[in-house]
Amino acid sequence: MKWKVLAASIMLGLSSAAHALSAGEVHTFTLANGMKFIVLESHTIPNANMYTFWKVGSRNEAPGITGLSHFFEHMMFNGSKNFGPKAFDRTMEAKGGSNNAYTSNDLTVYQDWFPASSLETIFTLESDRIAHLNIDPKMVASERGVVLSERSTGLENSNMRMLQEEINGVAFRAHPYSWSVIGNESDIKAWTQEDLQRYFTTYYAPNNAVAVIVGDVKADAVKKLATRYFGAIPARALPPAVRTVEPEQKGERRVFVAKESATSANLVLAYKIPQANHADYYALEVLQSLLGEGKTSRLYRALVEQQLATQVGASSMEGFDPGLLYVSAVAAANVTPAQLEQATLAAVNELVQNGVTAEELQKVKNQKLLNYYRALETINGKAQQLGNYEVLFGDYKKLFDVPAAYQNLTPADIQTVAARYLKKSQRTVGVLAARED
Repeated sequence: MKWKVLAASIMLGLSSAAHALSAGEVHTFTLANGMKFIVLESHTIPNANMYTFWKVGSRNEAPGITGLSHFFEHMMFNGSKNFGPKAFDRTMEAKGGSNNAYTSNDLTVYQDWFPASSLETIFTLESDRIAHLNIDPKMVASERGVVLSERSTGLENSNMRMLQEEINGVAFRAHPYSWSVIGNESDIKAWTQEDLQRYFTTYYAPNNAVAVIVGDVKADAVKKLATRYFGAIPARALPPAVRTVEPEQKGERRVFVAKESATSANLVLAYKIPQANHADYYALEVLQSLLGEGKTSRLYRALVEQQLATQVGASSMEGFDPGLLYVSAVAAANVTPAQLEQATLAAVNELVQNGVTAEELQKVKNQKLLNYYRALETINGKAQQLGNYEVLFGDYKKLFDVPAAYQNLTPADIQTVAARYLKKSQRTVGVLAARED
């Protein structure tokens, strides 16, 4: 009962946040060259942000050029026609702004935060690097070394990342989700200037992007500036579709990773799940949290409280194509990989067989709703979520269906998706340890 009361208070207490954003307040327009803009006026603070979602990630690569999507995340800050290397950052910072970027399996996203009065400067910078990126061989050589260092350092410092990379390579036998976003070391060393130019020309066309601007701006003014700075950039043929469909997995797969410096065994169970815009998405999101989020999760109670693990978690791929749900655990002292795996599988199977209680489910639904409204309290969260739903789910308007999607879930829905996806035949088991038992 207390979780139902809490749910009501969440809805009541955050109703102002819900009212503050509705689909009718969002403006959209598409330039003649196919570049789409989503604009939301939010005048609470004199700031704004711009998120540019490019529909290119590691899934668009191929053996020989893996890692190029992530590499261009670096190169986009290293010079264009009117701004030399590092001038993008310096110019933006001089106007009170800052930026970041990230690359995933499916997307490359550039994030700009700035005083709203600096919008024209941001459009000048962004349009120049889209239209006239300078792929200078000297900067390529420099950034190639940076990426190689990122790869080696990242893998050395993260047991889970190393294990997950190996699991992806086993779980996916055909689809490009099989390689890491950062790319294979031999490919990073071997990219040619022609590879880089072709990749940029193919994927950094205005009709392959969605820009989201949220903040203290006027939609009409944004449209005028967008037309002036981005409108003349020519459209190009849309990039080739990813045609590979991962064949059905028909049995458990296993991988062992030996790492001498590992002091505790790491375990990951990876289950095949559908793409982000699938009807089961929200039930799977809740299932993931029930398994591995917080001290009341099934894995925490079954493993950490029983001193079989020091850490547990659950996460998933969120992409254009079917991906994986990862269930992870780090063994406690003197716990063998076999013991850890047995206990983890027991916790997963118990949920599949017996389902979840209404109270468990309501607690997670409350947290999901709280996170949803919190994200929409800031201009940054609004921009991120509007872009995510437009690109990954096919329409930004689906963002406003989220509360009902969570509220309508029942314990039977959770048990149904658990039985559908948490199956041995759809599972890849990965273990990382100093030695194999």
